[in-house]
Amino acid sequence: MSTTKTIQSALISVFSKDGLEPIVRKLHEQNVTLYSTGGTEDFIKNLGIPVVPVEDITSFPEILGGRVKTLHPKIFGGILNRQDNESDVAQMKEFDIPQIDLVIVDLYPFEKTVASGASEQDIIEKIDIGGISLIRAGAKNFKDTVIVASVNEYSLLLDLITEQNGATTLENRRLFATKAFHVSSHYDGAIFNYFNTDETIYKESIAGGQVLRYGENPHQKGFFFGDFDAMFKKVHGKELSYNNLLDVDAAVNLINEFKTDGPTFAILKHNNACGLASRKTISEAYLAALACDPTSAFGGVLISNTKIDLATAQEINKLFCEVVIAPSYDDDATAVLQEKKNRIILVQNEVELPSRQVRTCLNGLLIQDRNNITDTKEHLKTVTTKEPTAQEVEDLIFASKICKNTKSNTIVFAKDGTLISSGTGQTSRVDALIQAVDKAKAFGFDLTGASMASDAFFPFPDCVELAKKAGITAVIQPGGSIKDELSINYCNENNLAMVFTGTRHFKH
Repeated sequence: MSTTKTIQSALISVFSKDGLEPIVRKLHEQNVTLYSTGGTEDFIKNLGIPVVPVEDITSFPEILGGRVKTLHPKIFGGILNRQDNESDVAQMKEFDIPQIDLVIVDLYPFEKTVASGASEQDIIEKIDIGGISLIRAGAKNFKDTVIVASVNEYSLLLDLITEQNGATTLENRRLFATKAFHVSSHYDGAIFNYFNTDETIYKESIAGGQVLRYGENPHQKGFFFGDFDAMFKKVHGKELSYNNLLDVDAAVNLINEFKTDGPTFAILKHNNACGLASRKTISEAYLAALACDPTSAFGGVLISNTKIDLATAQEINKLFCEVVIAPSYDDDATAVLQEKKNRIILVQNEVELPSRQVRTCLNGLLIQDRNNITDTKEHLKTVTTKEPTAQEVEDLIFASKICKNTKSNTIVFAKDGTLISSGTGQTSRVDALIQAVDKAKAFGFDLTGASMASDAFFPFPDCVELAKKAGITAVIQPGGSIKDELSINYCNENNLAMVFTGTRHFKH
């Protein structure tokens, strides 16, 4: 039997009618018999095109307020029959079941209804039963049946039946079936997640993956699954790479810590801040951030918590950087930044980030709640005799925000709303501190009077001892070591202020 089949009959039962009219007209032009239900039937009639009500096949009306329309053996027999199976062919004749070659379905908008904040009753009514059954039936029998399971596939179907004069190949039907099973599994996943309260069960379905140039390295394939356009408006530049996206993610998480602060600018490289400063103007903040480590800033990702003006753009334009992100730009600032053709310019939209973070691990996944705790003055507990000054408290909070978003083990030095230096991703906290001290010296920074943040507690007093020798006068850490007193005692004996937050901020 030929695997190419010409559509002679179609069942159409859809929620969205957008884009449906040209399909219906083309099918009618090709002498296809149309079957339909409810609102779709009325839509087709209003086009002046003949349509057979499903009730004429089933001899049974819609019931239960439209909850049951197509659920009938004569409908599903018409879809599921195997045309090369003698028994199926005989039963089709015996029970007078019409052949259905094409099924077009668009499901009730369950996810949109949930997102709208509708009542549970309205949400439950948007759980499609007949539609999802039609999709599975048509997809299962793809050898004989074409299934179009979403308004997103309307244009593909129209092109196909136009170019091939109503005929489809097995490959065509398998493609539609694949898309249909995606629709049904995604839909069921959304319904499950609405009901699910068991945190040990995880289901996720994301459509529209973006193929990247490559992954972390050129020999690795890379993909991004997510709604990038919801988070950003891309104004200019080349396509973002895998590594760009990781840096953009790190930049967004970091700048969110300073969302309600004064003008703040951050420069990141390889997911870590190499410069960050808060000032009266964003231009001043940028220049102070750049001065933290102008070497690492080369090729970095830049992000602002406020509008970028012309003065700031002119300074940025002197630096080679991959990405610039801000909530908005002055028009003349955008024009300046666009002078570098490959520079990526993003406008960051207000979008809520996922409440959980997911990453692959071994042969499975690790899932955790997002670290939504930002240390504030209210969290601080002074554990030393010496109280930090008001400026030191500001710098301690400032340093803690950066530390939270830097790879462990990490130490961060800050002074007067400026990142002085940091030690990142070290195997020991002492190494991280030494790295931070050396880096500060390399760029000519005086650590006298600076504040220090650590992402975890000090099990020994060696870190505070090294910090004191470098000029540090105040320390913020979570506390919690059984040997906390050793560090506290050293601070008391050497006129250091130290505060505990009670919250560890590891970032692996």
